[in-house]
Amino acid sequence: MFSLKSRHPLLDQYVELDVSGASLPIKGKLIDLGQDILVVHNGRQFLYIPFVHLQQMRLIVNEYQDIEVPEPHFEQQNDLISYRKVLMNAKGMFSELYITGHQSIHGYLTSVMNDFFVFYSPVYHSVMVSLKHLKYLIPYNPNVTPYTLTPEQFPLKPSPITLARTFDQQMNKLLGEFVILDLGENPNKIGVLKSIDQSMIELSNADGKSIYLHFDHVKTIHLP
Repeated sequence: MFSLKSRHPLLDQYVELDVSGASLPIKGKLIDLGQDILVVHNGRQFLYIPFVHLQQMRLIVNEYQDIEVPEPHFEQQNDLISYRKVLMNAKGMFSELYITGHQSIHGYLTSVMNDFFVFYSPVYHSVMVSLKHLKYLIPYNPNVTPYTLTPEQFPLKPSPITLARTFDQQMNKLLGEFVILDLGENPNKIGVLKSIDQSMIELSNADGKSIYLHFDHVKTIHLP
């Protein structure tokens, strides 16, 4: 079922994880880990968590009864899992992403590029997500759809945007467009993308004022 690997001391144990940006620890059974990602089952769902956002992992004692872990929703290969393989396997599956703030987004992963991927949501439509800012991915059962929408109500559409290979190239393709950064959690991250110069992004906000942000801190970008 799982990757062939040398055993981690906490593999198949119940653990508590502190993950960057998450307000509460994640708890569950550590069922797999690879070179840059680990997998926890919380009794209901599989959570795929990139190592880069793992701050601490601790053993939980006498808090959980043993739970039966089902087969993963997509087949794992016999070699070590990896972040990129997980994303490729999750393409076209209804999933939940946690990226920023208190918001999760639900939808379908449609494309995986060099350092970002595209996620199609009924709420946000095509969202481009920096690989380094995804906190965790939860794939849902194959018979589950977002908000119980039918395929007719929520058809899986390709991105209307021509995709670049890298996130910075993609941003440059959107110069002059009205964009929403980081899911619009901050009003100053909504506006016209004016320029990108030496990792500084200039955005014109609702008041027409220029707001400057560092490229490395942009987690997502999408068009309204």
